[in-house]
Amino acid sequence: MDTVEVKAAEKGRVFTIELNSSNELRRVNVPNGSQRILLEGTIGVLKNAEFVEDAVLELVGTGGVLSVDLSPGDLSKYLLPGRKETSGT
Repeated sequence: MDTVEVKAAEKGRVFTIELNSSNELRRVNVPNGSQRILLEGTIGVLKNAEFVEDAVLELVGTGGVLSVDLSPGDLSKYLLPGRKETSGT
C-alpha cells in the first residue's frame, strides 16, 4: 500500500481505503452534478490498529486497510473530555 500523503492543514485530512477485492465494496455513489460522494464497504474484522510513523492511523481488517492522516496528538485533541481513558468496568 502506498503511504498516505500528508496534505497541508487547510486541505483537511487525507484517507485511503484499500480493499482486498471488489467483493468488499458495497457501494460507490457519485451522482452526476452532486457535491456528495459515498464510498461504502467493509474492511472486515479488525485485526490491527496502529499509528504508522506517528502520523497515520492505520486500521487493518480481514478485508482491507483504512488509513487516515491522523496522529495520536490529533486524536487526543478531539476526544471528548472524560473519554480519553477507558475503564475496565
